[in-house]
Amino acid sequence: MCQRLRSSLTGCLAALLLLFNILFWVPLLLLVALLKLLLPGQALRRRIDRVLLFIAQTWISGNSTWMQWTQHTVWDVQIDAELHAKRWYLVNCNHQSWVDILVLQHLFNRRIPLLRFFLKQPLIWVPFMGLAWWALDFPFMRRHSPQYLEQHPEMRARDQETTRQACEKFSRIPTSVMNFVEGTRFSPAKQARQQSPYRHLLKPKAGGIAMALSVMGTQFDAILDVTIVYPEGVPNFWQFLCGRMPRVVVRARSLPVPRQLLRGDYHTDPACRAAYAHWVQQLWQEKDAQISTLLALSKAREQAAQKIRTP
Repeated sequence: MCQRLRSSLTGCLAALLLLFNILFWVPLLLLVALLKLLLPGQALRRRIDRVLLFIAQTWISGNSTWMQWTQHTVWDVQIDAELHAKRWYLVNCNHQSWVDILVLQHLFNRRIPLLRFFLKQPLIWVPFMGLAWWALDFPFMRRHSPQYLEQHPEMRARDQETTRQACEKFSRIPTSVMNFVEGTRFSPAKQARQQSPYRHLLKPKAGGIAMALSVMGTQFDAILDVTIVYPEGVPNFWQFLCGRMPRVVVRARSLPVPRQLLRGDYHTDPACRAAYAHWVQQLWQEKDAQISTLLALSKAREQAAQKIRTP
């Protein structure tokens, strides 16, 4: 009972600190974004972009601070990459929980350029956060079912144009384009519905990566491939706030940009689509095997620790 009460109090404190951090930084972010809209000339707007980035990075640092105050998570992190804040990265990661975003921001803030996500259109209406994402030029995408796109093929072209415009903006200032290749958070129900061939992942979707590479492929310095594992179970956001994420394992590696894929047109060339699909599936096979290995190692470590604790 006492443990449950302590956990709930931790969650309430973390939620209050999270909210305070949002309410402090988002109004300032919006004021600077509005100033950017009013200023003439690209040179002045680029200077304002640097101010917006500073605000966003300081906001993320505030999140890292309350996480350190309220959480007792063990971070098992290995990054096999030389990171630089003035380069362009295409970041690829598996997706299991909203907590993934805080994990990624905590680990990579100021080590690489600001992570920018492709967001679902309804998220623009999230109080405060939707406006913040808009101010930081996060692109909002409409998600349509295959059946809807068959009836309205023009919507596919509209989403492609939105992606292209966003990537062109990203090409003007060092950026980390974040792509959750699965397109949604993993769950066993979704895995079964998809009949996914992977043990720990949903089927990957190559379209987002293909569009980013088609617009910015020659500008990306590297692909940052990230794997996140929660050995004690994937926490939802409230569980995370309550301190019920005892351990997180993160592995990251730098991969070269597949230049051979940049020569084709993903949307019109079937051979190019097949090549992208093969490349992404190979990445996903490696990631699935890596997750299995990390979970097995974590289980073996916990069993060894239990033997030591047992007299």
